[in-house]
Amino acid sequence: TQGTILPAPNFNPIMDAQLLGGALQGISCEKDVLIEILTQRCNSQRLMIAEAYRDMYSRDLITDIKENLSHHFKEVMVGLMYPPASYDAHELWHALKGVDTEEKCLIDILASRSNMEIFQMKEAYLMQYNTDLQQDIDSETSGHFRDTLMNLAQGTRMEGYADPSTAAQDAMILWEACQQKTGEHKNMLQMILCNRSHQQLWMVFQEFQNISGQDIVDAINECYDGYFQELLVAIVLCIRDKPSYFAYRLYNAIHDFGFHNKTVIRILIARSEIDLMNIRQRYKERYGKSLFHDIKHFASGHYESALLAICAGDTEDY
Repeated sequence: TQGTILPAPNFNPIMDAQLLGGALQGISCEKDVLIEILTQRCNSQRLMIAEAYRDMYSRDLITDIKENLSHHFKEVMVGLMYPPASYDAHELWHALKGVDTEEKCLIDILASRSNMEIFQMKEAYLMQYNTDLQQDIDSETSGHFRDTLMNLAQGTRMEGYADPSTAAQDAMILWEACQQKTGEHKNMLQMILCNRSHQQLWMVFQEFQNISGQDIVDAINECYDGYFQELLVAIVLCIRDKPSYFAYRLYNAIHDFGFHNKTVIRILIARSEIDLMNIRQRYKERYGKSLFHDIKHFASGHYESALLAICAGDTEDY
């Protein structure tokens, strides 16, 4: 794995639960203890700590964290306590059911997850909120953006299969879809991007370049707009290089929105055990400054310490 959070050696959930109990139930909450434990244990270990905590204190660890912390620091610590599929479900639900639909959150999650991750996330969504993810997407979004999200949420992308003979055909359909822009062409475009295997799409993108003399991302950006265009581009970028996509999203969240906390927190937590090392590497290569440096520059206090602990920087990153 290329994550920044690995299973802690000599792990003792009972001792950790005891330390957390002391930190949370004292006169003032010892936030450094929370950071030290929760950012240095992998997700399955954190879940074992929560179980030991419940046995020991007959209390729920997430509830106690929520009661003792506030603002973004609370969001980070609570987020770390969800299993990955439940965390995705939690983020999607808030993105769909909040005051305004958070389209970029829907894009980040649904464009980047595998069939298995989507299946698990839908199960978690149903269990946590007693409602169907696809139904909620259907009722809270619209147009071709909705159709593409619905397609991704089916989790039916082909896996491992590639057929060179149909790649040129698919590329031609994509090129026509960028020229014609009718409803039917948009449907064909999203069907190909949502259902072909990654290996197949690599060939399709190459063929597209040969046919049109243009990169597929540039063509999509020229021909379409709005969230539909953003979603199509995200799918292409995630197929090409997922860590680069998340590095780009983090950079935008840190610099374009005056630090969009929700996005930074979500990506760091969701990728912490998968590819955050690669994301950090791409970030530094592409933007010249390290992710560690940029977080340090924009966040502060225990919130900053928690993000930096998840990000896990090298000495030259300071």
